[in-house]
Amino acid sequence: MATIFTETLHAPRPLCFTSLKSPKSSSRFLSFSTIESRPRLVTAISSSKSTHRLISRSHSRLLVRASAAEFTASVGDALGDVSIFTAAGDAVLFKDLWDQTEGVAVVALLRHFGCPCCWELASALKESKARFDSAGVKLIAVGVGAPNKARLLAERLPFPMDCLYADPDRKAYDLLGLYYGVGRTFFNPASAKVFSRFEALQKAVKNYTIEATPDDRSGVLQQGGMFVFKGKQLLYARKDEGTGDHAPLDDVFDICCKVPVA
Repeated sequence: MATIFTETLHAPRPLCFTSLKSPKSSSRFLSFSTIESRPRLVTAISSSKSTHRLISRSHSRLLVRASAAEFTASVGDALGDVSIFTAAGDAVLFKDLWDQTEGVAVVALLRHFGCPCCWELASALKESKARFDSAGVKLIAVGVGAPNKARLLAERLPFPMDCLYADPDRKAYDLLGLYYGVGRTFFNPASAKVFSRFEALQKAVKNYTIEATPDDRSGVLQQGGMFVFKGKQLLYARKDEGTGDHAPLDDVFDICCKVPVA
């Protein structure tokens, strides 16, 4: 996956990309010359294109649900002690965001607040919020960047600030083992899914600003994921394989609607 021209998202022509050959790219794009190397860089691609395409939707759902098995039973406790920030800038622990006994929560970990694909995901989550609310499910969206970056997304998309949180140090991402690196961010085959959602992406970035990108540019290499908890119990876990490879919300709803809410 390569950097998306923001102009392209507003123009009635096919989505196109720019290359990473020159570090002196225009300020319209993210600059990668200042990205710090991280010891947790992930470059492996775990599945082939053909296998990914051939998995049926029902089979895919079973595989995604099974991925929760890779986490220990204590992951809910561990995540609960992670401190993040509200969009207003107040520190808060995950365990204070929903009822840790019986409450059901969808925790959507976006990439970073300046990612156009994450504006699209945030838009889809916002449109689904009434459905989550009616099911008694708490929606929690977390992004990489400082609280002021979260506010930019919340104000310009717009997105409800009471559901949006900032994790500038990527503590939750590290704990959950979400993918990170150049290969995952720009060149993973799973990123091709974004082409099928071009109209939704174009609509979501109508008021997009690159100013929402984290000041620490190493954050742009972070991938996201989707998790569903009942109390501290992890019911659903899906790591994004690449940029724009978001969890199908229908799968998330299937999990939420089958869980009795206290």
